[in-house]
Amino acid sequence: MADFLQFAFSGLTVGAIYALVALGFTIIYNASDVVNFAQGEFVMIGGMVTVFAYAAGLPLPVAALLAVIVAVFVGLALEWLAIEPARDAPPVTLIIITIGASIFLRGLAQVVFDKQFHSLPAFSGDEPIRIGGAALLPQSFWVLGSAIVIFLALYAFFNHTLTGKAVLATAANRFAARLVGINTTFVMALSFAVSAAIGAIAGVLVTPITLTSYDVGTLLALKGFASAMLGGMGNPIGAVIGGLLVGLLEAFGAGYINSEYKDAIAFLVILGVLFVMPQGLFGRSHTERV
Repeated sequence: MADFLQFAFSGLTVGAIYALVALGFTIIYNASDVVNFAQGEFVMIGGMVTVFAYAAGLPLPVAALLAVIVAVFVGLALEWLAIEPARDAPPVTLIIITIGASIFLRGLAQVVFDKQFHSLPAFSGDEPIRIGGAALLPQSFWVLGSAIVIFLALYAFFNHTLTGKAVLATAANRFAARLVGINTTFVMALSFAVSAAIGAIAGVLVTPITLTSYDVGTLLALKGFASAMLGGMGNPIGAVIGGLLVGLLEAFGAGYINSEYKDAIAFLVILGVLFVMPQGLFGRSHTERV
């Protein structure tokens, strides 16, 4: 029983990070139809900027805030310099652009930072909390709690603010939204900024647990994409549930089968979704985007 709880806690913790990455995918996809494979690099930027700013003497909260601001500027630059000029390009072209952006940001991180692994001090100490024979790090509560707060904040934003409803209207029909006076260019920029901020926050939260380096974004982007697909691409609730499920599958697979195959779980999830239920758990069976 203790092992089961330990795997469950570990899976929920890492699954919350995957859920945040999947939310980033979902926000940008809904606003612009773009699958942003540079989403994982926002997580990397959040972790690496925080590490180096903290090492330079900034208090940890200030370093984390700086990391989020840097990630937001990078997200806006990606939208303005790469996505917007190719707005009318085929979807495959836009995907290739985001993959190229991911490679560029990864290479830039090697130059600006280094190739080493780095960590941050846990926000509330390293003394584990015992629950049912399993050990749960206090940092896990920060990860899970922050993921819940971010999801609730996004839900309130999209459903109870004019700007959020403008994003939903743009996602439903960009041309109609433009006809009624919505600035769809601003909406797209906002989606990239919010997505980058969420990714950076995820990077700050997870670094005390799993370390960070210039290339952590690649695998996180894959697992976040798998989570978004499992939940149903474009569905925020599905992104959260998909992330938690991928995290749990990964933890139980590593614990009960073989830890060497842990990273293969995301690939299996993608293949399973493609072959069994292309719409995901909460997606629509047929979607026509106009």
